[in-house]
Amino acid sequence: MNKRQIAAIETKRKLISTALELLREKGFEAINVEDITKKAGVAKGTFYTYFKRKEDIVLDISRVPFGEIVEELKTMKEMPIIEQLQYYFHRFMECVESCGINTCRQWTKDVLDPKNVPDNKDGKKWYYDFTMLKEILEEAVKNGELKEETPIELLTHIIISELYGMMTCWCMSDGQFEPLEWTGKFCKIQLEAVFRPYIVKD
Repeated sequence: MNKRQIAAIETKRKLISTALELLREKGFEAINVEDITKKAGVAKGTFYTYFKRKEDIVLDISRVPFGEIVEELKTMKEMPIIEQLQYYFHRFMECVESCGINTCRQWTKDVLDPKNVPDNKDGKKWYYDFTMLKEILEEAVKNGELKEETPIELLTHIIISELYGMMTCWCMSDGQFEPLEWTGKFCKIQLEAVFRPYIVKD
């Protein structure tokens, strides 16, 4: 990778981190592209080198930390699937909370009213999260941890519904609902019960 490519990556990272900072502080509707570029210290035109519009940078913010979770799990293949899922749940909610309630509100708004995001499925955070989680479960079937007849699609929907339900409750309660606390409760009470029929016994 040459210096120009490295500089381009750093500029994009700076724009994303600046946008996240402003989202946390002010919320999506209160900021514009000029606010982001001014605070990042780059020309307004530079923004459009990487993003078509403000919504696109929010989509990138929704992908980067969550993609890292899957990469982390790839190094934990010896960990039983239930523990992997507990880890996924915990880290997912850590990312949600660290991005802030205003950012979370924009994500849930895009899921509930998707007219602000591209029509293709790849442009939606929900589809991105669903696909990543489904791949984790498919890998568990492939590795012989979950039975071949495991209803992957259904279980993925159940888990994503729980995650997005917690995100929505956090937004609706104006931060009074504690996603990480409820994540722990869900994992302890429900997660193992949901997967127990499909775990391959030694």
